[in-house]
Amino acid sequence: MLRDAGVVDAGGYALVVIFAGIVAALRGDEPPPLEHHAPARVTHPQHLSATFRYCTNFAVTGSGLEPSRFTAALAALGDSVLVVGDARTLKIHVHTDQPEQAIAVLAGAGEVSHLDVADMHAQVAARARQVAEGARCGVLAVVASAGIGSLFQSLGAHVLDGGPTLNPSTYELLAGIHAVAAEEVVVLPNSPNVIMAAEHAAELSEKQVVVVPSRSQQTALAALVALSPTQGAAQNAAAITAALGRIRSGSVAPAARDDVEGRFGIGEAVGFVGESLVAWGEPEATLAHVLASLGDGSELITCIAGAGAPLSAERIAALAPEAVELEHRHGGQPSYWWLLSAE
Repeated sequence: MLRDAGVVDAGGYALVVIFAGIVAALRGDEPPPLEHHAPARVTHPQHLSATFRYCTNFAVTGSGLEPSRFTAALAALGDSVLVVGDARTLKIHVHTDQPEQAIAVLAGAGEVSHLDVADMHAQVAARARQVAEGARCGVLAVVASAGIGSLFQSLGAHVLDGGPTLNPSTYELLAGIHAVAAEEVVVLPNSPNVIMAAEHAAELSEKQVVVVPSRSQQTALAALVALSPTQGAAQNAAAITAALGRIRSGSVAPAARDDVEGRFGIGEAVGFVGESLVAWGEPEATLAHVLASLGDGSELITCIAGAGAPLSAERIAALAPEAVELEHRHGGQPSYWWLLSAE
């Protein structure tokens, strides 16, 4: 199928490039010319998985696990089989009509968890409905809480829970991309640590995918208003990127450790504008400093309250600069009392 689609094995081609360089270096010559290949992209792939209904994913934890022991049995039940991991934990992916039998293949090897069975026929039908209704492009946003996820969903995004550290795997991002009911997808990583994994997932996806390197949840949320579902991923990515350029970010969080310079201790508030530390101390004074910094030249500040935030919405409104409109929302995110964006 890869040959018929004109897809080159990236790892094999990379080895050819490396070996060519080694030979050239040993000979003292320039590397020999190599055939170059343009990346292939199939928007509507025709593959055997269309004959199977359920995309089945789960994990198995145990001891002495060997991926190769289970591949053949899973392949007998379907296709697109992936068994990856180590001797203690395996992740399994298979397209099959019999998800319960796929789970049974691994049931005796350890504890099965993180089960996710998606009806691909229903997904294709939903995607077709959205395309028929004019939704050409969707968005996948990585979020750190259900509250922030709801805010993104209210603007039409599909969300992926990245956990408190916003660190989903490439595998999870790829599954999230495929869950978006649109032919083209814009991915908002919302953290510097997720951008590379998101780009890798985009390369692996069969869809048209563009990653916008968003570095925070609050700025991506504000920029998402630029989304136009009837436009393509490239156009939407450009519009969202332009919107991000007009938005500044801020945050206030309880310090996770004592400052080596003695400015603050564990649990005290630390305030950031962008990625720069600008204030510390009591929560109210720290938030007021960040609001004042963001308010300079801005018309609207959005404040997203996290878990355990120590100030009320009314008190925060009183701290905002007079000429700036303040919008207060509840996100319930961990680690940060307040996430702020200024437009």
